Amino acid sequence: MARGKLRIHLGAAPGVGKTYAMLSEAHRRVERGTDCVVAFAEHYDRPRTEAMLHGLEEVPRRRLEYRGAARTEMDVDAVLARRPQVALVDELAHTNVPGSRNAKRWQDVEELLAAGIDVISTVNIQHLESLGDVVESITGVRQQETVPDEFVRRADQIELVDMSPQALRRRMAHGNIYAPDKVDAALSNHFRPGNLTALRELALLWVADRVDEYLKQYRSEHRVSAIWGSRERIVVGLTGGPEGRTLIRRAARLAEKGAGGEVLAVYVAGTDGLTSASPKELAVQRTLVEDLGGTFHHVVGDDVPAALLDFARGANATQIVLGSSRRKAWQYVFGPGVGATIARESGPDLDVHIVTHEGAAKGRGLPVARGARLGRARIIWGWAVGLAGPPLMTVLLGTVHLGLANDMLLLLTVTVAAALLGGLLPALASAALGSLLLNYFSTAPLHRWTVADPKNIVAIVIFVWVGVSVASVVDLAARRTHQAARLRAESEILSYLAGNVLRGETSLEALLERVRETFGMESAALLERGDHQAPWTCAGRVGVGPPVERPEDADVDVPVGDRLALALTGRVLPAADRRVLAAFAAQAVVVLDRRRLQEEADRARTLAEGNRIRTALLAAVSHDLRTPLAGIKAAVSSLRSDDVAWSEEDRAELLEGIEDGADRLDHLVGNLLDMSRLQTGTVTLIIRETDLDEVVPMALGGVPADSVTLDIPETLPMVAVDAGLLERSVANLVENAVKYSPDGTPVLVSASALAGRVEVRVVDRGPGVPDEAKERIFEPFQRYGDAPRGAGVGLGLAVARGFAEAMGGTLDAEDTPGGGLTMVLTVRAAEDRDSARPGPSTGPAPPTVGGPSPKHPAQPERQAS
Repeated sequence: MARGKLRIHLGAAPGVGKTYAMLSEAHRRVERGTDCVVAFAEHYDRPRTEAMLHGLEEVPRRRLEYRGAARTEMDVDAVLARRPQVALVDELAHTNVPGSRNAKRWQDVEELLAAGIDVISTVNIQHLESLGDVVESITGVRQQETVPDEFVRRADQIELVDMSPQALRRRMAHGNIYAPDKVDAALSNHFRPGNLTALRELALLWVADRVDEYLKQYRSEHRVSAIWGSRERIVVGLTGGPEGRTLIRRAARLAEKGAGGEVLAVYVAGTDGLTSASPKELAVQRTLVEDLGGTFHHVVGDDVPAALLDFARGANATQIVLGSSRRKAWQYVFGPGVGATIARESGPDLDVHIVTHEGAAKGRGLPVARGARLGRARIIWGWAVGLAGPPLMTVLLGTVHLGLANDMLLLLTVTVAAALLGGLLPALASAALGSLLLNYFSTAPLHRWTVADPKNIVAIVIFVWVGVSVASVVDLAARRTHQAARLRAESEILSYLAGNVLRGETSLEALLERVRETFGMESAALLERGDHQAPWTCAGRVGVGPPVERPEDADVDVPVGDRLALALTGRVLPAADRRVLAAFAAQAVVVLDRRRLQEEADRARTLAEGNRIRTALLAAVSHDLRTPLAGIKAAVSSLRSDDVAWSEEDRAELLEGIEDGADRLDHLVGNLLDMSRLQTGTVTLIIRETDLDEVVPMALGGVPADSVTLDIPETLPMVAVDAGLLERSVANLVENAVKYSPDGTPVLVSASALAGRVEVRVVDRGPGVPDEAKERIFEPFQRYGDAPRGAGVGLGLAVARGFAEAMGGTLDAEDTPGGGLTMVLTVRAAEDRDSARPGPSTGPAPPTVGGPSPKHPAQPERQAS
């Protein structure tokens, strides 16, 4: 059966016309031939709203008694029985009167939708659960009746019923909303202009957010890449440094200025190894942006500006927030930087904000931790400086004659720069080229490769030696810095990872996602197998692309023992990364083991519960089976005795005792079998129209005739039930009531019809049951209070409730006014039989539980722990 569609009319305050709009929509649909009924609508004596109800079919409401007053609620069963195409349900957030089918009206609506009925409903913005604190800060009143946001968001249509605060106050003053004696108080409190304006803004923003979801879906389906500035979306570019917190807060303030603004924090990680950012700092920033209502995104890409711009355009962002560059002024000779590149390439539809912070222009605050090797760009720049720097410096020195010593120092500076950028080899090339140019252009004889003055030879040798030494030291320092940074990143990753795993905060999928993000891979999976010949199976996987079936098919695989392996796809990792990867793999195994131990613990608890029930069953049955068996055996032995001449009266009494014992055994075994069928879901129902006058008297065969008073009106409608199950349920209830009723006080069994359902009430004047035990008495193998041994095994009420629920009914316990306990058994009336659902059935159809039960003595159980 297809699920019904939900349409909600959303308003900012009472009186904006939500109910009127709902009823107008109903009239339009009725005119088009749609089967539409009013399941529940309140007009609050508003003439125009009341007039709109004319011409619409209304389902009778259910009347309930609460605190001495009669209340009416929507009758869900009557609506389900009527099965219209469309049902109108007013006041979605309403709390139902105790005793209703559901606690909340939105839960009633959920049942109608599940039954395939379309629903049109109304709700005010202040009744949305997530806005409770905001509404309270605006109006000073805490809304007690709320509806979950997710339920409203899942509506197929949300229509805003809007009205300006001034117009709404005029309606109030004219008496169109509240009675005249309440107008002044309302205008001075809830309906103040400020309150109404704020609530209206909340409603508009909430609906705009839902519209934005539709827009995202449309852009995705139609592959729209151009930015549509329908609302402010602010992308925050993070580096993992501490300034990220400043950027996130600044972006949040920008988002607050634009109605409905959204913050998306993005960290771009490279694809060539470990992330350069501090995992701990990124975790703090992720938490911060989520606390501020934004989202955190991890993007993999070597070109940071291009990755940020692609993400911003894909998210339909309107602004990008970046931090000021940490570069010093001289470092801009190597490139314009991320901020300048994004500002240049963003285009006219994407604004870029550069936010200053404490680390701006103070040098690189985060070391590059992507391995001891220098990046390709730096090596290229190093060779460019090492090969082109000495000739350019020589040309410059040819115009300004500073002397050999100064020439050597300036060329040595170029060598050091080549070492800083490209490492040792570009520095060696720069030193060699610089020495040759120094010899040719700066030492006599000039423009010749010979050196006339021996002192100049020593100077050139010293120049080469100093250049090589400085280059070696600089290169070694750079490598040690990179190695230290890498080890720092590794230690922070492992510390953060181990802490989460030890605290049990990380699932296997979250851990694999962390592996994938850290190493910039496409997918990560944990594979396992039973033995060396068994095929590999996937214990957990994240990422994109086809799944990996064997470790050999992955780009990187890390074995963990003989039966587990961590497999990653995307690229081949350097050997230096495998140490951290092995730690990730070991932690993944720990998480997998913990998950399985948790599953085993859950199974163990289930088995322990089963053992508890079996122990209770054996303890109860051991006596309750023995007692009737002992009586039967004693009677049979007496009858078979040859040394005693029994009179006919004695023989009849012994035979009656045998029959009574057999009936008790049959009743006990029947309850055990019934409970077994209920717990295994193998009860087969035969739902037919049945008259209570035929079923209830048959259920009284096991109790004395004067112990029960019947009050079953002849005007009751037929009920749609399984006659056998209903008879067994009533029999258990009556026997239980008779057991605990005082001598000479009969049990009252009455029935009444109420809005498509029929209630059977079994009233006793016994000791009653406390409120905290009213649910426990329906648990199997539980007996309340000081019930004597032989009073049953505690299954009667459990079986009765199980049968009632199998037939689509309910069974509850209530206090009897004046003392005692009342069991209320509710079943469907015959006109509602089409919606009666058969109970679950598994496997071949078991024998039908039905028909009249055999006559048996009372074996009731009032159950509780």
